Amino acid sequence: MKAALVIAKKEVRSFFDSLIAYVLLALFLGITGYFTWLAGNDFFLVKQATLRNFFGIAQLVLFFVIPALTMRMFAEENRTGTLEFLQTKSISDWQIVLGKFFACWMLVAVALLLTIPFYITVWQLGPIDHGATLTGYLGLFLMSAAFIGIGLLASSITNNQIVAFLLALVVGALLQFVFVGIANESTGIVSNIFGYLNMQSHYTSLARGVIDTRDIIYFFSITMVTLIAAEAVLGKRNYKNAQS
Repeated sequence: MKAALVIAKKEVRSFFDSLIAYVLLALFLGITGYFTWLAGNDFFLVKQATLRNFFGIAQLVLFFVIPALTMRMFAEENRTGTLEFLQTKSISDWQIVLGKFFACWMLVAVALLLTIPFYITVWQLGPIDHGATLTGYLGLFLMSAAFIGIGLLASSITNNQIVAFLLALVVGALLQFVFVGIANESTGIVSNIFGYLNMQSHYTSLARGVIDTRDIIYFFSITMVTLIAAEAVLGKRNYKNAQS
């Protein structure tokens, strides 16, 4: 775990040493702030203090921002050969994957923490459902972990950052949008399976203030499966390099 934290610290520092962190944070805060306060939201007209618009747009912004964040994590290092150098050290593939995961997750956590003023300001405008707000943030945090896992798996598969970005978007789109359509058009066990695989329903449940262990298990499962798969891809690549 110590090695993973060292890698995470190094990656976070590299985010802020370049423009990556600042650009992604500015995009996230700018877009979510616009839709929270200006576009289609009039707190005084509806006479209700709510962050419903924020949670609705935040998941869509993260859907694009996280693949942009993760696309370089392995793809660039595979291309330049720095990943192979890292694997020659006394660091396991799992520690490398975890380190990069924690780094991305920490940056998302920073982005979400920077939106706390939205919460405080809306709270000042009138009574707000604190429980639903807190579970909404929990939903964003857990969903981000799943997206990061998907992004890291996509980045581990290819040496091309653009391909990694697009691959992560495709998988995310299946979970967010396509599966819900299949579930709605199907019946019986097929509908139940795709209904459960649909990420949107699990996030919406949390954003409404409902904490269901099935939702927690869902996000945890997606995250762990993708991270384990990313480790397997790195291990296979490392084995091929050792054989050549």
